[in-house]
Amino acid sequence: MTELANEIRVIIDTEGPMPFDRFMELCLAHPKHGYYITRDPFGADGDFVTAPEISQMFGELIGLWAAHVWSTMDYPERLQLVELGPGRGTLMADALRACRVAPEFLAAIEVTMVETSPILRERQQEALADCGVPVSWAFGLDDVPEGPLIVIANEFFDALPVRHFVRAHDGWCEKLIGNGADGRFFAGMAANPEPLIRADAPLGSILEIGAVSHQYMNALAIKIAEFGGAALVIDYGHTQTCLGDTVQALWRHQPISPLEAPGECDVTAHVDFASLARAAEASGALVSGPVKQASFLTQIGLHHRADALKRRADPAQSLDIDRALARLTATEPEAGAGGKPVPGMGALFKAMAITSSNVPPPPGFEPDGY
Repeated sequence: MTELANEIRVIIDTEGPMPFDRFMELCLAHPKHGYYITRDPFGADGDFVTAPEISQMFGELIGLWAAHVWSTMDYPERLQLVELGPGRGTLMADALRACRVAPEFLAAIEVTMVETSPILRERQQEALADCGVPVSWAFGLDDVPEGPLIVIANEFFDALPVRHFVRAHDGWCEKLIGNGADGRFFAGMAANPEPLIRADAPLGSILEIGAVSHQYMNALAIKIAEFGGAALVIDYGHTQTCLGDTVQALWRHQPISPLEAPGECDVTAHVDFASLARAAEASGALVSGPVKQASFLTQIGLHHRADALKRRADPAQSLDIDRALARLTATEPEAGAGGKPVPGMGALFKAMAITSSNVPPPPGFEPDGY
C-alpha cells in the first residue's frame, strides 16, 4: 500500500467515504505524495508521452500560432504568454525557438508557466534557461499578471478531477470511495440522490461531471474577455456531453485501476469540450471548435513544417519525422494501453480556441467538414 493510500484510509475512517473527485485530486495533487508532485511522469521512462515529446513540430507550430494571434490583437506592447501544466517545458522551448522569426512578438511577451510540481518546475527552468524572454512561475490563474494574454493548455484539463453519479431507482447517487476490509479501496454510492440532477437514463448509467474544469474555464474566459486575448486547449475528449465513465489510470504506459495505487499512477478523464465551451461562452468569451487535432495541425502547417525539416535531414531523421507526423495526425483506430483499440491521436485529441470579442477566429479553426 502506498503512503498516500494510508493517508486516504485515515481520512475515510475519520470522515466517512469520500467523493471520487476528492480521491482523484489527492492522487494527483496531494502536497507531499501526489503523483504530479513527486515525479517527472513524461517520456519512455515515465507513464505516458505527450505531443511535445513526440516531435518538436508540435510546439513550434503552436508558437507561431500564438504569434499570429498576437498580430490579430493589434500588436499589444506587452503580452502574457501563459502555459497551463507545462510538463517539462518542451512545448514552450520549441515555441519560443520557432518565434525567433517574429522578433517583435518575442520582444512583447512575458512567459508565465502555471505549475504546482517542484520537480517539473526544475525541468522547465532547465528547458527555458536560455530562451531569451522573461519567464516566471505561478501556482494558478490568480497569480498571472493582468493584461492581454495568450494561454496554451495542452493535456491540462484531462488531469482535473471529475465527479461521478450513478443512476439508481430513486435518482442520481454520487460515487463514493470507501475502505474495504481487505485493505483495498472500493466504490459505492451515496445513500441519498442528488436532487439537482434530473436527467433520465437507464439504471446503472454513469454521469461524469467535470465541475473543476468548468470552474477553471470560467475563470480563464473571464480574464480573456476582460483583458483581451485567446486560449488554445488541446486534449483528448468528446465534443458532446454524454454518459459514461471515462476515467483511466496509467502506470508505466499500462492501464491500472484508479483505486489501486494512489499517488503512483496517472489518473485522468476525457475532456467534455461541450461543457468547456458552455463555461467560456457564459463568461463572455467566444469559442472556435473543437476540431480534430489532425485538422488543426494540418491547417496551421504541420505537413509543410515536416517537409522543411526533411530537406535538412538524413534518411534516419526523415523516417523519424514521418513517424511523428503520422502519430500526431492518425485518425484510424490503433492499439492503446493493454492492446484495446482506441482512436488515433489525430482524432482522439481535439483543439478548441477561446477568444475575446475583438479577436477573430484563429488559424486552425476554418470549417473543414468536421
